[in-house]
Amino acid sequence: MATSARPFWTYWAASTASGVGTAVTTVALPLAAVTVLDAGPVETGVLAASSYLAWVVLGLPAGAIVHRLPLRATQVAADLVRAVAILAVPLVWWWGELSLTHLVLAALAVNVAEVFFFTANTTFLPTVVPKHELTSRNSLVSGTQAATQLGGPSVAGLLVQAVGAVPALLVDAASYVVSALLLRRLPERREPALGDGETRPGMGQMIAEGWRFVVRHPVIAPATWWACVVNLVCGVQAGLFALYLVRNLDAPPAMVGVLLAADGVGSLLAAAATPWLVRRFGSARVLLLDGLVGFAGALLIPLGAGAAGWLCFAVGTMVFGASVVPGSVVTRTYRQVASPPELLSRVMATVRFVSWSMIPLGSLAAGVLAAHVGSRAVLLGSAFVLLLGPAIVGLSPVRRLRNLEDFGARTPVLH
Repeated sequence: MATSARPFWTYWAASTASGVGTAVTTVALPLAAVTVLDAGPVETGVLAASSYLAWVVLGLPAGAIVHRLPLRATQVAADLVRAVAILAVPLVWWWGELSLTHLVLAALAVNVAEVFFFTANTTFLPTVVPKHELTSRNSLVSGTQAATQLGGPSVAGLLVQAVGAVPALLVDAASYVVSALLLRRLPERREPALGDGETRPGMGQMIAEGWRFVVRHPVIAPATWWACVVNLVCGVQAGLFALYLVRNLDAPPAMVGVLLAADGVGSLLAAAATPWLVRRFGSARVLLLDGLVGFAGALLIPLGAGAAGWLCFAVGTMVFGASVVPGSVVTRTYRQVASPPELLSRVMATVRFVSWSMIPLGSLAAGVLAAHVGSRAVLLGSAFVLLLGPAIVGLSPVRRLRNLEDFGARTPVLH
C-alpha cells in the first residue's frame, strides 16, 4: 500500500482528464445522431444502449480476467483503445461515409474498453489509498466526475455549436491519450498473489465465486438491486434526453449542453456533501433516502414547455443527479472495505454487470415506447420506477443500520 499522496493525485488527474472528454462525448455523440443523421427515438435508444451493452456481455468475466492482469497496464491499454475508437468517427465523417452504424460501433468499442478500465481502476484505488481515507477519496473522485459533468456538457454544447458535433469528439480522443500517459507514471499493481500450494481456479469458478458473494451478501445484494433501479432510469434518460431537448423543447445545441450540465451541478454539490452526510446521518440512512430525492427530481424533468420546460429540466436533472452520488459513494466504499481482497475485482465487476445491464435495457425500452407515446410520457413514467429503490433497501437489513459497515461488525457474512 502506497503511503504517499502522489500516487492518488496522479490517479485522480488521469481520471479527470478522461472524464472531461467523456462528458463532451456524452453530448456530442447523440447530437451527431440527431442533427447530422436525423435519428429518431429508436435510433437514439439503440445508440445509448450501445454505450453500455458491453457490461451485459463482458461484465461478469471482466472481473476474473482483470484478476489475472496487471492493473495499471490494463487501464493504459483501455484508454488507448477508447482514443482510437473515438478518433475513427471524425475520420469517417471527413470521408463522407458517416452512418449510424459507425456511431454504434464506436460506442460499442469504447464501452468494451471501459468495462476493463473500470474494473481495474476501482480495484487499483484501494492500493494507493489507506482504508480509512476511502470514503473521502471516493467522494473526491465522484465530485470531480460531477465537475466534469458540469463543465463538459457546456463545453460540448459550445463546441458543437462552433465546429459541429462530430469534430467535437476529438477532445475525447485526446483526453484518453492524456489519461494513459498519466497512468503510466504510477507503479504497477496486481491482485493478491496465490499462496504456497494454492492453484488458480478456472474462469467459471472465479466468476461464480464473485457472483455468490454479491447476491448472498445481506448488504451488498440490496444495494446492487437499488443500483439496478437507478440505472434503469438513467438508461431511459440517456436514450431520450438529447431527443427530448431538441424535438420537444426546441433547445439549440449550446442550450442542450447547458441543460445537461445541470446534472453535474447536483452531482458536484452532493459529492462535496457526502462525507458530511455520512458523518451526520450514517451511510445506511443516506442510501435509504436517496431514492425519494431522486423520484422528486425525475418527476420534475419532463414538465413544462419552452423556457419553463428548460427550467424544469435543469432543476429536475440537478436534483436527480444529486440523489445518485451519495448512494453510489457509500455503496462503492462499502464494497471496497467489505470484500475480501482476492475477490474485490470480481465483486466490483459483478455489481457493475448486474446494475449497468439495466442501462441499455432502459435505453432500448425508452426508444421503443417513446416512438408510440412520446418522450415526455416515458420520462414521466420512469420517475415512478425510482420508488422501487427505497422499497428494496427498506426491506433489507440496511433499514436497521446507521452505517453500512455496522453490518459487518455485527453479523457474519454469508459465502
